Amino acid sequence: MTKYFEIGFGNRWFMRTEFETSDGTEYEVKGWVRPIAPQSIYLRLWVGYCVFIWDSEDGIKCGKKSRKALKFILGIRSKSSQ
Repeated sequence: MTKYFEIGFGNRWFMRTEFETSDGTEYEVKGWVRPIAPQSIYLRLWVGYCVFIWDSEDGIKCGKKSRKALKFILGIRSKSSQ
């Protein structure tokens, strides 16, 4: 399972933890759920249908989404012990 610790505007909560399971399902909770074992740091900017991501491990990515949004998120990708 991978955890994503995010802070910024555009999500349901200003600070949240998102969990992604090995089968691809996701869920989120308000605040940060510890422990944090950082794998990478990322910055995500979503304007309209375009998403720009800078990740310290994966580099720069651009993508298109099917819905329109405005988000500015700073996050940490972490492995979960759960």
